[in-house]
Amino acid sequence: MSIPHAALDRPSDWVARFARLIPAGEVLDLACGGGRHARLLAALGHPVLAVDRDADALARAAGAGITVMQADLEQEGHPWPFEAGRFAGIVVTNYLHKPLFPHLFRSLAQDGLLIYETFAAGNEQFGKPTRPDFLLRPGELLSEAHRAGARVIAYEDGRVDVPKPAMVQRICAGAPGFAPDLARL
Repeated sequence: MSIPHAALDRPSDWVARFARLIPAGEVLDLACGGGRHARLLAALGHPVLAVDRDADALARAAGAGITVMQADLEQEGHPWPFEAGRFAGIVVTNYLHKPLFPHLFRSLAQDGLLIYETFAAGNEQFGKPTRPDFLLRPGELLSEAHRAGARVIAYEDGRVDVPKPAMVQRICAGAPGFAPDLARL
């Protein structure tokens, strides 16, 4: 099944729904790809740091309010480059490197927000990714948020059909000091 390019270039509905809850401040778009979420976050007034290992993707992501950084955070011995408490928000979609979970939560400001959406076990029936290393186990994203002491605003684990059929997990979780203004949703 072919997916229209425009469908893959527009922000995830999950990210778009919760991005308005991110408090003022810098936002990290990790594994940003072509920058669909970086552009959304910049349009909401956030300075954005868009990080990816693909230089071509970063060239597409660059724009007003967006600083790009090329980094491969999966390389052995490569330390996490961001200090604790730096980001008002962190957005991650369609990417999974499980050793980064503790770093993500530590890098949130006290009132920061993590918005994460990626593939889950069962996705093998729909196509890539299929390797267990690239798929979340049932409830894994929720467990990581609880382990970090995060405040879970929303969580889903199941099948989606847009932009293509897939099994996903997604979470919106705040740092311990996060107090959501749900009227902004």
